[in-house]
Amino acid sequence: MGHPFQIQFSFFNLLVTLAGLYFLSSGSFALNQYQERHIDQKMPRTQKRPIPSGRVTPRQALIFAVCMLTVGFLLNLYISWKVAALGVTTVILYNYFYTVLWKRASPFAAVPGAIPGAMPFVIGYTAASGVVFDWVNTYFFLVMFFWQMPHFWALALRYRDDYTKGGIPVLPAARGLKVTEYYVGIYTFAYLALALSAPFVVPVGWAYLLVAMPFAFKVLWELFSFLKDPLGKRWLGFFLWTTFSVLVFIIVPAIDRWSPWIQ
Repeated sequence: MGHPFQIQFSFFNLLVTLAGLYFLSSGSFALNQYQERHIDQKMPRTQKRPIPSGRVTPRQALIFAVCMLTVGFLLNLYISWKVAALGVTTVILYNYFYTVLWKRASPFAAVPGAIPGAMPFVIGYTAASGVVFDWVNTYFFLVMFFWQMPHFWALALRYRDDYTKGGIPVLPAARGLKVTEYYVGIYTFAYLALALSAPFVVPVGWAYLLVAMPFAFKVLWELFSFLKDPLGKRWLGFFLWTTFSVLVFIIVPAIDRWSPWIQ
């Protein structure tokens, strides 16, 4: 059996996979808003969401979530039972373990909560290759996993008063500014080190570093600027550049792998 990327590319399967991810994630987020409707009412940042604002009733939101999840599951099942199983696992991890158990109990809930957040890449890779566990899939799962902590904690630091009002013990609200700065720095360095190690781990060309390194340095620059004034305006630059960077670290290797097919 050849390398999983040597299978024949199917544009139709790509569209079905993306549609499945869209419906599954939309249903999962809608279910999350149904689950946390009472918390959203207490937080100024989320009071304008459909349920707390009264534009949508809880019953309507739940029906919508179930319908979206069902369509997403069926589309995933069309691709393969592995993809469907990964999709169901992601929803359970996010909407039960993270939303119900971890988020309300621990200031470090974002760490295990990053597992479902990193699953979309795993689902897409498995849909294309039929392989769940290999170095490539595991590597990019870890890139997306480590990215989420500094990304989320920067946002949580900006809205820590909202989380306090909602009774959510996020790291900035429960452990304070200095502890949050420490962990944001640790996870950012781990994330960037992992991203820049791609040529040693997965089949990408060295040209990847020519694209990735400027983004890595930019994220570092934004990190240090953010840490100088974590309660000021610099949080947004750091938040946005971590988002841009993860897109580069994921998309550029994918283009590199597809290049033999499009040449």
